Amino acid sequence: MTTEPGRATDPRPTLAVWKFASCDGCQLTLLDCEDELLGLTDRVRIEHFLEMTPAEGAGGERARLDGRGPYDLSLVEGSITTAEDAERIQHVRRISRYLVTIGACATAGGIQALRNFSDVDEFIAAVYARPEYISTLETSTPISAHVPVDLELRGCPIDRRQLLEVITAYLAGRRPRVPGHSVCFECKRRGTTCITVAHGIPCLGPVTHAGCGAICPAFGRGCYGCFGPMSRPNLRSMVAQLRHDGMSEQDIQRVFRTFNAASPEHAPVPDLAAEKQERPPATTETHPERPA
Repeated sequence: MTTEPGRATDPRPTLAVWKFASCDGCQLTLLDCEDELLGLTDRVRIEHFLEMTPAEGAGGERARLDGRGPYDLSLVEGSITTAEDAERIQHVRRISRYLVTIGACATAGGIQALRNFSDVDEFIAAVYARPEYISTLETSTPISAHVPVDLELRGCPIDRRQLLEVITAYLAGRRPRVPGHSVCFECKRRGTTCITVAHGIPCLGPVTHAGCGAICPAFGRGCYGCFGPMSRPNLRSMVAQLRHDGMSEQDIQRVFRTFNAASPEHAPVPDLAAEKQERPPATTETHPERPA
């Protein structure tokens, strides 16, 4: 690990953005900051960000094992799906003082984690004409399954306001104010009528992390759970509500296996969905005897 001479004269902390298996959408969120990004570059020195550099080598280190670093703040997008990924993330951790994972892929394995519930060889044979060229792991796992992570920022993609809050808080030396409450709070703030209560539409809002602004319920659609699990989700009650709204055991498992398929918080869902539904106790009405 070496430090470039120019760094010694620049007092700004260094920022690196790393990509693993993903669609790049969360990295684009940083570029979407636009005006705020210009101000941000006055406070941090962006040392590695392939999405905004013309080519590898022009400020774009690929986190090889002989990589330079260290970086003060690393943002990591994507999940671990290959043996090379598993090796690279160890190196990124070593050259990062503070590591933040961004997005559903990095925090919960992403859509590619659907492989975790089936035979990956069957998928490869169905998709690729020459499957013998494909080298991949049996599972797609979040970054935290491989290295210690200082902070996880959820979303598919992440919210730009929350991302700016994380970076600003790091620069200020304080904890970021990213709430762990559910999408239901955002619905109430927008004044959106609960679509489950009013129309019986299945919605994952009660157990999903806030950050999207409750977009789907505002347009009459149930929450898809893009932002992953909220802090301490009540999955038992959520599964019971989905049953009440007409979902089968298979439907319930499917609705949780989307953007955050391998989220550890969602692990109990299959067992909860398979439980026999308890019928409410029969009510026995008692009528006091009327006076003669």
